[in-house]
Amino acid sequence: MHPKALLDACSELVKLTLRFEYPVDSVVSRYFRDHKGLGPRERATLAETVYNVLRQKLLFDHFAPSGSGPKERRLAILGFHGPRDFLKSALTDQEKNWLDQCDQIKVEDLMERHRHNLPEWLVQPLREQLGEEFWPLVESLNKSAGLDLRVNSLNDKRPDVQKELAKAGIKSAATPYSPWGLRLEGKPALAKVDVFARGAIEVQDEGSQMLALLLDAHRGEMVVDFCAGAGGKTLAIGASMRNTGRLYAFDTSGHRLDAIKPRLARSGLSNVHPAAIAHERDDRVKRLGGKIDRVLVDAPCSGLGTLRRNPDLKWRQSSKIIEEMAVTQAAILQSASRLLKPGGRLVYATCSLLPAENEVIADAFSAANVDFAALDVGDVLAQLKVSHAPILCSGGENHLKYLRLWPHKHSTDGFFAAVWQKK
Repeated sequence: MHPKALLDACSELVKLTLRFEYPVDSVVSRYFRDHKGLGPRERATLAETVYNVLRQKLLFDHFAPSGSGPKERRLAILGFHGPRDFLKSALTDQEKNWLDQCDQIKVEDLMERHRHNLPEWLVQPLREQLGEEFWPLVESLNKSAGLDLRVNSLNDKRPDVQKELAKAGIKSAATPYSPWGLRLEGKPALAKVDVFARGAIEVQDEGSQMLALLLDAHRGEMVVDFCAGAGGKTLAIGASMRNTGRLYAFDTSGHRLDAIKPRLARSGLSNVHPAAIAHERDDRVKRLGGKIDRVLVDAPCSGLGTLRRNPDLKWRQSSKIIEEMAVTQAAILQSASRLLKPGGRLVYATCSLLPAENEVIADAFSAANVDFAALDVGDVLAQLKVSHAPILCSGGENHLKYLRLWPHKHSTDGFFAAVWQKK
């Protein structure tokens, strides 16, 4: 595609994305469906340009007024993903001079808001938690996330899959914490690789894998993934159960649950039972009360731990939404806890960075439910033989530790998890 045409397409997609009517991945996917003639390189340039604009929106908003032409074009120029000489071949002389001036500005000399590129309502709770580590987090959130895989332990072993990937020209390394994970170099296409087609691997962030590991589901048990979504953790749990017992995948969205079906077919699992529920108090849930060995509540949340992948979330969320979400999270956790039999394990998790969705919810549940004993996640991980377990945790009330994964510390998405055992 000619540079000018590609920049025009980037500008158009930036404009569509900044309406914030839909999640960025949905906007990009729809644009590609409507423009089927785009090749892989053009698609990569378009997608990464949009994501760059979303990650550094406040910085680019600061630079944009000094340029000329439509704002979405100026933002697309600033965020353009590709060689500088290629980009400049699409620019007017005036635009080239403006871009050169922008490039000469030292970002470290600008106001903090132009450096952290976060909405103000989000800055304070992150600063309070992280102190001097706030800026390393910011730096990590302004970069693209890597690509992790989970090896299907039902039929395959990690070293064998790693060798198969290497033969296909895909380099990988074992993840440091998850025993099932591989971290790839770059973002190669996987759909036509044999190990993917036969269900030996699934794309899944290492942090997400750790939630399934914490549940520690065993052979023959009755298990519930309460907010299963597209089923990534469900499949990991089913494999750890060795395809025995009964694993319910509940979600209020039948559409999300539909996404598990092709993945389930590839996985070779037959112990998974997806079921759409109306709400957390659905009759299907009540009928299982007191009968379940293990429950994972990966609660609906702000998703702010995934900002490397979904940078639009920071502009589409607000402190009010977080408050409303916390009420829902507490209600879901309380309802899910009623499923457990004595001795059963309950795991509450989010992919949020905020205490309001994490420690506050977990501490309140512990205080209100004396029949549940909170477990130290550091001890749980050590029992599961996870390397460096202490560095994956942070303190809660009574000095118990919760799982706390950070992009800048652990190279995962941001995750939280608390674990209880019913007395």
